Amino acid sequence: MLAWGLECSSWDDSVDIANLEDFDYGDVPDDRFVMTTWHENEPLTDVIEFAVRSAWHDTQDLENFIFFHISDNCRQDEFTKLYAEFI
Repeated sequence: MLAWGLECSSWDDSVDIANLEDFDYGDVPDDRFVMTTWHENEPLTDVIEFAVRSAWHDTQDLENFIFFHISDNCRQDEFTKLYAEFI
């Protein structure tokens, strides 16, 4: 899970906590572990490039990307175009 934008570290923390809660704060199995990063002061292009070219998981193939964008402004076309540049 890559978080980007204003105060994105709170999203990163929330996903980390949810993943730990799912396993009662014990060991999280490798195939259920959610790696998180936050990218508050990075250009969106860098974050998308990181997601496509550098993000990986030890036991799972990362085949799908989901953009979850919370804003008053729709940027779907922009995100789709940037993503297409790196695949």
